Amino acid sequence: MSLSYRALLRKEPEGGYTVIVPTLEGCITYGETLEEAKANAKEAIALYIASLKDDHLPIPSDKDFLEYNIQIA
Repeated sequence: MSLSYRALLRKEPEGGYTVIVPTLEGCITYGETLEEAKANAKEAIALYIASLKDDHLPIPSDKDFLEYNIQIA
C-alpha cells in the first residue's frame, strides 16, 4: 500500500527546517538541512502510521484534500 501526505516545510530564523504533516495531527519534525528535514519527515510519517496500525486505528488519507494558496495584497 502506497500512501502520500502533504508536508509543509518552514525555514526557521535560527536555521534548519520544521516540517508539519497536517493530516497526521501532531506529526512534526525538524532537520538542519532541507534533505535532512525531508528524510526525518518520511521517518516520522512511517512511525506515526505504524503506531496507528499497532493501536488498530484508521489511517488518515490526503486523497480528499484540495490545496490552494491564497495571496492577500
